[in-house]
Amino acid sequence: MSGVPRDGLVAVVKRGCPTCELVEPVLAALPITVYTQDDPSFPEGVSDVRDDTELDVSLALDIQTVPTLLRFEGGAEAARTVGWLREEWESITGTTGLGPGLPDHRPGCGSRTGDPELADKILLRTQGDRLHARRIELSELEDEHESLFDRGWSDGLPVIPPTPARVLRMLAGTSRAPDETVAIVPPNLVEATVEKVAINAVLAGCRPEYLPVVLAAVEAVCTDEFNAHGLLATTWGAGPAIVVNGPIARAIGMNSGGNALGQGNRANLTIGRALQLVIRNVGGGRPGEVDRAALGNPGKVGFCFAEDEDGSPWEPLAVSRGVPAGASAVTVFAAEGVRGVADQISRRPESLARSLAVALRSVAHPKLPLGFDATLVVAPEHARVFAEAGWSRARLEEALGRELLLDPAEIVRGAGGIDEGVPAERLAAAGNVPIPKFRPGGLLIVHAGGGAGMFSTVIGGWVGGPGGSQPVTREVAP
Repeated sequence: MSGVPRDGLVAVVKRGCPTCELVEPVLAALPITVYTQDDPSFPEGVSDVRDDTELDVSLALDIQTVPTLLRFEGGAEAARTVGWLREEWESITGTTGLGPGLPDHRPGCGSRTGDPELADKILLRTQGDRLHARRIELSELEDEHESLFDRGWSDGLPVIPPTPARVLRMLAGTSRAPDETVAIVPPNLVEATVEKVAINAVLAGCRPEYLPVVLAAVEAVCTDEFNAHGLLATTWGAGPAIVVNGPIARAIGMNSGGNALGQGNRANLTIGRALQLVIRNVGGGRPGEVDRAALGNPGKVGFCFAEDEDGSPWEPLAVSRGVPAGASAVTVFAAEGVRGVADQISRRPESLARSLAVALRSVAHPKLPLGFDATLVVAPEHARVFAEAGWSRARLEEALGRELLLDPAEIVRGAGGIDEGVPAERLAAAGNVPIPKFRPGGLLIVHAGGGAGMFSTVIGGWVGGPGGSQPVTREVAP
């Protein structure tokens, strides 16, 4: 280690520590090199005192407490103690009778390397070389928050300035390397590294522990199956939504209960927002440009929630889609605004399934089959009806499928005095048989919500299947 003796005694102290001042006469009596963190004139009486106010040596030696006494042999640390304990100091120095008149023991003080006001400076000095993104310098007269609006990095709401220190703290949330490529982000097909995703997670207001979920969501959205470019470019109002499953949802404090689809939970809101900011700031998907939505929906700011697995009568959504039980995962799907379904009377699963099917039929338009996907969020009181009857997720899907076979006479163009609908020739070519509302796999069922209220929620989607957007599930990596 540069500057540190290869052999002999070394101490690290600071004048602001009472214990360091206590052992000042002990240090003066030893053949020792002393590094001082705050005052180059301290301690007095020591022949070899070195200035460490920049904390280079303290950081290199990983000093957490002062005083710290070390012995080096052949360039390697052979012994260490912190604070003042006469017995240990005598053992390390090989000297007896140290500090006569001093108490046998005094605890040390915190090293300046742990001072909160120095945290950012130290972080940049020790890890700053991990960052590769272009730096933007602001003038002294610029308001940093307004400057982010001016540069187009915001979704319309205030964002957190992504300073290098904040980005480094965000990167601590994952074991993945900052320069690792996560995905190629449409519509501009720009490479998104872990660092770029972390920058947008900072902008969104995420905590570091949310980053693995954001990374998994970015990976899922940027697949050909999800077709984020198509979802952006459509004039329909849908955008990506995220359902989180597994232990990580609880670990980071996500909401799967009351108001799960609404405001109030930092993890839910900022994870969804971070995904949208990656699409905007990395991929170039901005409203009025590639994003051609005629109306959009509030969920395009960010839409993310956790599934209530503990109270669910079914296996987790991710497990039903092939993820091993106990693993953490995200499922992304195209989502427009939510619409509530109220049925406070049904206590039979057959009746409730019919109620939910009637609501699901309205997705996009009641007379349009096999077009748009949807997600059904079943709240606990409705789920209890199915649980008490022993209905599995598969049985509910089967029942909904039967109820969502649309009568050709009701969906043909002109039926009901509505010009919208399926052309008569198409129905005839299909044999004038009932047509499913949703394609196979086009309806997801999720359990979430508060424990009071006989309600569920329909989340309409977008065109499903190979020509549109398909739900994608990805495991969350550390």
